[in-house]
Amino acid sequence: MIRTALCLIFLSLPQWAQAVTCSDQTHEGRSLTVCTVDAEKDNLRLFLRDDSGAILGQFRDIERALEEGKTLSFGMNAGMYHADRSPVGHYVEDGTEEMRLLTGGSKGNFGLLPNGVLCLNDGAVQVYETLDFQKNAPTCRDATQSGPMLVIDGALHPRFLPDSTSRFLRNGVGTADDGKTAYFVISNEAVTFHEFGRFFRDVLQTPNALYFDGKISRLHAPQLDRSDGGFWMGPIIGVVEPSGAVTE
Repeated sequence: MIRTALCLIFLSLPQWAQAVTCSDQTHEGRSLTVCTVDAEKDNLRLFLRDDSGAILGQFRDIERALEEGKTLSFGMNAGMYHADRSPVGHYVEDGTEEMRLLTGGSKGNFGLLPNGVLCLNDGAVQVYETLDFQKNAPTCRDATQSGPMLVIDGALHPRFLPDSTSRFLRNGVGTADDGKTAYFVISNEAVTFHEFGRFFRDVLQTPNALYFDGKISRLHAPQLDRSDGGFWMGPIIGVVEPSGAVTE
């Protein structure tokens, strides 16, 4: 009887449930890892600087900076950055804007318009095309701008070429129609923009998806015994859970 009661108490405590799930998948013969986040259950946040203002840059640095009893159960680089690792585009963290929205063309993948913005709120997550974001001006607790868009209203970015030879490790995010589910994807081998975008459009069926970066793409997924190091990152997105949380 006591054992049964303790099990019921354990199952009734939501803080012990880890809702973020990561899995390795194959699409068109190519390996990718997908982490699915439920914004209603998961504490999804952006990270850039520590309390002193120094840029964090590594998953281990976020772990050290978290309050006692918390852990990073998922993490990924989340947008392009300058040499000093400050964000290239719009960046908001916990309601404070560090960088304004950029709407014009520029060099590199960020400037391969249209680009977009990932907007986070308590219980909600949404990818917006940049001009749509500017027009509607949604309030975001956290936001990061990157580019190019991978999928726009169900269609691939118009400048992606099916026969492209430009291949890199790539990572990005797509959001579901419900505005509550986000799919964070990293390729485990070099892919083109067209191949990467097709995975969001055809498999995940996200109406909108945003490219984060390539080559430096990094993933922290403890449930897969994976935490990538190497390149120093700028903006990082992650899920914070109580230490000792278990997978549902």
